[in-house]
Amino acid sequence: MSTTTTDVEHAAAHAADSHDLIRVRGARENNLKDITIELPKRRLSVFTGVSGSGKSSLVFGTIAAESQRMINETYSAFLQGFMPTLARPDVDVLEGLTTAIIVDQERMGANPRSTVGTATDVNAMLRIVFSRLGQPQIGSPQAFSFNVASISGAGAVTMERGGTTVKERRSFTVTGGMCPRCEGMGSVTDVDLTQLYDDSKSLTGGALTIPGYSMEGWYGRIYGGCGFFDADKPIREFTERELQDLLYKEPTKIKVDGINITYEGLVPKIQKSMLSKDRESMQPHIRAFVDRAITFTRCPACHGTRLSEAARSSTIGGISIADACALQISDLAAWVRGLDEPSVAPLLSALGETLDSFVEIGLGYLSLDRPSGTLSGGESQRTKMIRHLGSSLTDVTYVFDEPTIGLHPHDIQRMNDLLLRLRDKGNTVLVVEHKPEMIAIADHVVDLGPGAGTAGGSVCFEGSLEGLRRSGTLTGRHLDDRAALKSAVRPRHGVLEIRGATAHNVREVDVDIPLGVLCVVTGVAGSGKSSLIHGSVSGRDGVVAVDQAAIKGSRRSNPATYTGMLEPIRKAFAKANGVKPALFSANSAGACPTCNGAGVIFTDLAMMAGVATTCEVCDGKRFLAEVLEYTLGGKDISEVLSMPVSDAAAFFGAGASKVPAAAAILRRLSDVGLGYLSLGQPLTTLSGGERQRLKLATHMGEKGGILVLDEPTAGLHLADVENLLGLLDRLVDAGKSVIVIEHHQAVMAHADWIIDMGPGAGHDGGTIVFEGTPADLVAARPTLTGQHLAEYVTA
Repeated sequence: MSTTTTDVEHAAAHAADSHDLIRVRGARENNLKDITIELPKRRLSVFTGVSGSGKSSLVFGTIAAESQRMINETYSAFLQGFMPTLARPDVDVLEGLTTAIIVDQERMGANPRSTVGTATDVNAMLRIVFSRLGQPQIGSPQAFSFNVASISGAGAVTMERGGTTVKERRSFTVTGGMCPRCEGMGSVTDVDLTQLYDDSKSLTGGALTIPGYSMEGWYGRIYGGCGFFDADKPIREFTERELQDLLYKEPTKIKVDGINITYEGLVPKIQKSMLSKDRESMQPHIRAFVDRAITFTRCPACHGTRLSEAARSSTIGGISIADACALQISDLAAWVRGLDEPSVAPLLSALGETLDSFVEIGLGYLSLDRPSGTLSGGESQRTKMIRHLGSSLTDVTYVFDEPTIGLHPHDIQRMNDLLLRLRDKGNTVLVVEHKPEMIAIADHVVDLGPGAGTAGGSVCFEGSLEGLRRSGTLTGRHLDDRAALKSAVRPRHGVLEIRGATAHNVREVDVDIPLGVLCVVTGVAGSGKSSLIHGSVSGRDGVVAVDQAAIKGSRRSNPATYTGMLEPIRKAFAKANGVKPALFSANSAGACPTCNGAGVIFTDLAMMAGVATTCEVCDGKRFLAEVLEYTLGGKDISEVLSMPVSDAAAFFGAGASKVPAAAAILRRLSDVGLGYLSLGQPLTTLSGGERQRLKLATHMGEKGGILVLDEPTAGLHLADVENLLGLLDRLVDAGKSVIVIEHHQAVMAHADWIIDMGPGAGHDGGTIVFEGTPADLVAARPTLTGQHLAEYVTA
């Protein structure tokens, strides 16, 4: 008996069991101030703090980044050459790391060929099922893929065999599932010719209305000298052949004024120069033209399914693969469970489990043919979680970035259960989060701050939830904040009518949205809120919509360039010093030639992490030395770009350095709580919440009486939500009508009017289940939203 006890004691003291902490010492990534911290393994740790306090820098930029870098280093140099190179984080010691799996908020790629089914590998399994069970049999799984075209070929092949040259005839056939009409895109583009030209005018008389197609210069010489038509004749008098040449002629070599050039019809030229580009990267006037002139219509051949007729003809029990992909995933899961076929039983079991994971995670309302680029940030994050839910791996570090984004309070409990399941399997779960409901389930809480940017980067508290409440930190003080219902709501000033809305799952909805008030549209995830508002309101005149799409920008982009503030600042510098404005751009004439205006010099070391060294010529200031001699109000351009927004607002608001246009933008940045950001801080270093508010500040300056905001609380700390409510009030009091798509109960409680959609998600949603004041919703509690809001305001 004593021997057994000794054995147990010996086993309990095994050295391998002592590694139960992740130790971080001297972390200085981004704004972190030499942080030293110990995190328990196989527990759920939540990181809180205001937006920009350093949460992501610690969790993603330090712990997860080093884990991924060290895993990459286990591969051969040859393989590392094909992988993204990761620099070692700025940290002294990292001990006890385990393999990190990152589930972040990054949107899934907006590749038009990517769908929910292809992104999660469900389509791959479904294609195998149809290739085995579908009748009639049409071929291998690729015969059901809309990304594989059907091709065939034949010819002679020459090869060396036994010292002699032999010719053989070979042929091949690939049977793919791609629709030949739309090439697997599901939609075809159509050009509205009336937007390209005014047919009552001649080409020389200015008939073309395409941006940049001026007849003064090369275009005039080409159209006047090509000889295919008379450029002085009104277009409506063109013969059919002349109009065909103007619009659709294939590239043709011609000689104009003794110079060889290529002539091409307007439509193919526009398709190459404009339609091949990402819409978001276009200049505003080009984007407006494309939106006017190009219409995307459902492919008439495949009816938007992307699949060829052969792929659609093969069915299982009357259901084709196109029908299966169009089904709501919860319905598809039930259909798969109904298939009893022993020959593919393991495949059906795996497919069923994956589809059940969609339902379990709250995405059962999606369909597999939904383009992945249309998913919100929260939906993308949960879609990425699918592959990890059934994983048998343990002792893994899962890193989540605000997994509650886009979730109704009803759905947050389900997300909490999933995170606890991952932990209980023996994994370490690290979560960056602001919602009290998720902070409440933490085993360990780390609060960073006390402020944002340079005022943050320190650990303010470490310990339990109760300890956080008593800590007196900003998060601790606001943890139990509850926004009260208004005693009186604002009266409406007219309504915005929506009639017969049918976008996505919205079911013939008629609703009047009150104007002149703060109106909140809410409902469970997938109930049709965004479809209703973005589908029926966002495109109207006078409506400014701020959606969830991520702002784009390289390390050369910063708040000054993104908001357009730098333009009036450059002009003010140029006017004060009698030089050209381009000198005050680090991307133009004023750039330091050694580092090309980047401020740092990058050395690529192939599979090793690249090295960035501060430019010795400009000392990281990015500008030529002679440019820095020019000043405005006693400061040079590099000093202005290093100023925080709050200081810059005072600088450009009065005195010799007064620039009203810049001051107006700076005031809006301060209003959204970004007063601590420096004007020249690269966009790549901003947190998700900071980017969201930067975008909001930019759009607030646009002319329009109606402002649509899609989840403005995303990435906001509890203390910042209070500031946001004040901002929304100021916008409404200034005469704007504000429509907010939101799940946060504080915003609902603060609303003048609530429109609740549901009752469920997908085909169980799409209807209005409540319209009225928040007080009426709480009193009646007719919906899930009403129940959760009542609990919130009475807690």
